[in-house]
Amino acid sequence: MSAHGRIRVAVLISGRGSNLKALIEAKQDAYEIALVVSNVEDAGGLAIARDAGIATFALAHKGFARADFDDIVDERLRMHEIEAVALAGYMRILSPAFVARWEGRMINIHPSLLPLYKGLHTHERALAAGDAQGGCSVHLVTAGLDEGPVLAQAAVPILPGDTPDTLSARVLVAEHRLYPRALADLVRTL
Repeated sequence: MSAHGRIRVAVLISGRGSNLKALIEAKQDAYEIALVVSNVEDAGGLAIARDAGIATFALAHKGFARADFDDIVDERLRMHEIEAVALAGYMRILSPAFVARWEGRMINIHPSLLPLYKGLHTHERALAAGDAQGGCSVHLVTAGLDEGPVLAQAAVPILPGDTPDTLSARVLVAEHRLYPRALADLVRTL
């Protein structure tokens, strides 16, 4: 716990960092973003973190065995006294050992109403199925891909003429509202 009584959180990203930005801007009393880790050395979210004065660590995963790469990330989390982990567009399947070390303290945001559409291409799949709504889910990370207990969800109507891109944009707005609240709720239980 930080000197301010907030849980120290690391956010793992691979891309532009829009959910990271939402977590930072939410200014929650329950947590502080103490580290941002990326497996993509030029991920846009790293600049967001640096602009906010947050420590960053970036290392390309190519050439590493999955477990070895996750051990490097875990070591960095421990160096920064991280207490909880939030995955925000981290496009890596985590090793079982890493998941086990952070069990109950690691969450992910996924762009579907789980248990529907685990994995990739969630918006395309929702549209192809003729669903009336899409949405997003925050869940605890477990060994199974997008299978952990759901902590919070937000539904978004699918509108006539929606494309994967238009639906994705509306779901992203919902993600930015949902994720900071769900992370705060989780860390208050730690």
